Amino acid sequence: MSASKPLRFIVAICLLLLALPAAATRLELQAGRSYMRRSGTATLFVESVFDAHRIGDTRFSWSPDVSLGWIRGRNIGIYRHDRYGTTEDAWVLAGGVRAHYGEAGDWYHHLFASFQPAYNTARTQALSTGYEFDSTLGWQERYFSVEIRHVSNGALHHPNHGETMVLVGVAFHL
Repeated sequence: MSASKPLRFIVAICLLLLALPAAATRLELQAGRSYMRRSGTATLFVESVFDAHRIGDTRFSWSPDVSLGWIRGRNIGIYRHDRYGTTEDAWVLAGGVRAHYGEAGDWYHHLFASFQPAYNTARTQALSTGYEFDSTLGWQERYFSVEIRHVSNGALHHPNHGETMVLVGVAFHL
């Protein structure tokens, strides 16, 4: 990908994400620390969560969600001369579902699991392919969320160290 292609991709995605809040019921701004092996770096995500849908007569519900994340590159000397380095910033665009269990008043309804197939702009030791998988376990309140997120290609291509992050989010209801 030439230098201008990632920039055009990022601009297009940002424009798309500006339109999504009109349809979303919850918009989250998340920040935290991401780790590949023991090396940490800054990360930011914007996530739009849409209306919940009950699964049949069960107590499970799901909501479509999309996210755009940035994971800052880092300088790890042992990978400096490898085909896949660690200094490149990664932009991750993902879309999937956020699942809950229970009724809105249940304490455990605030817990959620999310799975999103993702597109990644970088080729690094952590994220070495254009396709990745984003898995999240979290807790959300009305205006706040805490989550543990892992992004990797599921060992479909090596290297595949993945990025594991802890995020704290602020939510806005639209």
